[in-house]
Amino acid sequence: MTEQHTEAEIRSEREWIRVLAKYRDPNLSRSITEIVVTLVPLFALWGAGIWLSTRLPILALLVAAVAGLFLVRTFILQHDCGHGALLPNRKAQDMLGRILGVLTVTPYAVWRQTHAVHHSAAGHLDKRGMGDVTTLTTEEYRARGFWGRLGYRAYRHPLFLFGMAPALLFLFQNRIPLGLMGERRFWTSAMGTNAAILALLVVFWLIGGFSAILLVWLPSVVVGATVGVWLFYIQHQFEETCWDNTEDWDLHHAALHGSSHYIMPGWMAWMVGYIGIHHVHHLYSRIPFYRLPEVLRDYPALGEAQQLTILESFACARRHLWDVKTRRLLTFREYAKMLRSEAALA
Repeated sequence: MTEQHTEAEIRSEREWIRVLAKYRDPNLSRSITEIVVTLVPLFALWGAGIWLSTRLPILALLVAAVAGLFLVRTFILQHDCGHGALLPNRKAQDMLGRILGVLTVTPYAVWRQTHAVHHSAAGHLDKRGMGDVTTLTTEEYRARGFWGRLGYRAYRHPLFLFGMAPALLFLFQNRIPLGLMGERRFWTSAMGTNAAILALLVVFWLIGGFSAILLVWLPSVVVGATVGVWLFYIQHQFEETCWDNTEDWDLHHAALHGSSHYIMPGWMAWMVGYIGIHHVHHLYSRIPFYRLPEVLRDYPALGEAQQLTILESFACARRHLWDVKTRRLLTFREYAKMLRSEAALA
């Protein structure tokens, strides 16, 4: 290991920034390889699915599901373009990001802006509302009326968050620059992407008819969206995550302690572009996704932080309320138990 640092030497989250800076430069040949090994299988699977859609519809759906996983990886490429981490040339990178945004049905400029807000305010209780999953504190939930609580419960229910919300987000909400309606450039991004998506659908229709859209394109997008939303949720919605008000919030502390390290099998980690190493990504977002494992190899201490296994992650889907006092994300059952304990002590 070169330039090795011990825990004693790396005393704060800010010090990690200096350490991680050496990983920021993309390798052009590696980046091109990652683009090729992502897009070629995606287009091949789409082609196979279109061919199967009029012959073996069930098999076409299975092929579309696998294509959806490659759409997740395509989104990671777009994600790195937005961070300026994939290619050394900014203009080429932004152009690629716009093209990938058509495949992922996500306007590049709009997403880049909302995601930048997410990175700049992750774990900030006073700056919630853009690029995150709506999360209430226990006190905010308690202050709501019956319908407000019911609405929040409905929103946070796994059947909505992971069953309905992904399709609603990617197929409908992404069609307009929600939250950025006042700037022309974001409308241009959204409408330009919409027009290109329509052109792509025409290609699907010309090649395979309506069944190609219904059995291949749509399922692949929904699968990709669902996996993507799950990953985004798990990256910040775990029991010992980090939320603070302005006076206590620190960008680098929130990055390291408010982002999970999602432990996955090697093939799965590859498929999702190693985005499970999310705490490192938030500490230094300019690191290309394919160099994140390199960071953990060189600095095992980072690999031990905020670990979350797949089995453990399922329980996170039941955690919905941030308790400022205990600094834990609670389930509704734990919240009710807390209220009973407070009532007994009153």
